[in-house]
Amino acid sequence: MSEQIFDVNASAGTGTGTGTGVKKEKIKKINIFKISDLWFFKYFFGDREIFTDLTEYYLREKYRFELTNVEERNKEMKYLEEKGFEPVLIEDTAEYTVKIDKFKKYAPILRNSIDSEVKGNDRVFVMKDLASVEEAIATGAEKAEMD
Repeated sequence: MSEQIFDVNASAGTGTGTGTGVKKEKIKKINIFKISDLWFFKYFFGDREIFTDLTEYYLREKYRFELTNVEERNKEMKYLEEKGFEPVLIEDTAEYTVKIDKFKKYAPILRNSIDSEVKGNDRVFVMKDLASVEEAIATGAEKAEMD
């Protein structure tokens, strides 16, 4: 998961902070993927309250959150923003898609994927973030060409 740190007390226009004990806030991005007519995201919330608030959208068997329409998506994006997250909508999954031969080990790839399917001799995965794409490639996957 990529994190960005912003200096909330930095002087406007300078691009630099004071470096004098200024409190920094971590903004955690959550990629929300559109696949078919649904919206999915995967994130481990350390705060049990947030998970509980989103539990109606959690699919335990796929370890992901599923939003079935734009209204749900917008509502939960606003909630995540209020909780200090930066939801990022992703409609083109090409950059996040990898494949591996369907007979090779794929558990480490599956763990960080949003969705997967078998196509011919390959398992194709949409990964939750670009760091997960790099990890998948390091474990033997390759970038998948989109149809």
